[in-house]
Amino acid sequence: MRVIAGSARGMKLAVPGGMQTRPTADRVREALFSIITSRRELEQAQVLDICAGTGSLGIEALSRGAGFCFFVEQDRRVLAVLEKNLEATGFTARSQIIAVDCLKALRLLAARERRFDVVFFDPPYASALYSTVPESLGVQSLLAGDGLLIVECAARNPLPERLGTLSRFDRRVYGDTALEFFTLEGE
Repeated sequence: MRVIAGSARGMKLAVPGGMQTRPTADRVREALFSIITSRRELEQAQVLDICAGTGSLGIEALSRGAGFCFFVEQDRRVLAVLEKNLEATGFTARSQIIAVDCLKALRLLAARERRFDVVFFDPPYASALYSTVPESLGVQSLLAGDGLLIVECAARNPLPERLGTLSRFDRRVYGDTALEFFTLEGE
């Protein structure tokens, strides 16, 4: 796995052994960022990468000019790989790792009144988090008014078109993987 574009283009990212993570394939990340940049500028964007794993999505955003990225990951075995990838790409100063479960991290960020332009959410495909995390983003107003939530999920299990105050505007399928794009209703 490598960084596709931007200042860290071509840098290889470490991946933990075993099956605890499912890194987003290069071709899916390339398509994902084409869709994002067709809708909004990434320059200086505030990014949140939930269930970050190796950090490939947040690192790609930083490489393409995002201002700052919070990475939420609670698996201690994966955290070392995430830290290694941030150091290797030189993005440690423009990032922060929150090593707690997703819902606690969202509460902490809401208490700090953080707002995000781009939020990536890529939990294990069988996770119950699909029903709680996206709605929490809208309810807690963590998504900026014109922000994007991108959810990676199994293609065979589409998410509802509405998640609380979030509305899906696009869905793309790449083999077994689907990318679903949400904004706050009315945006």
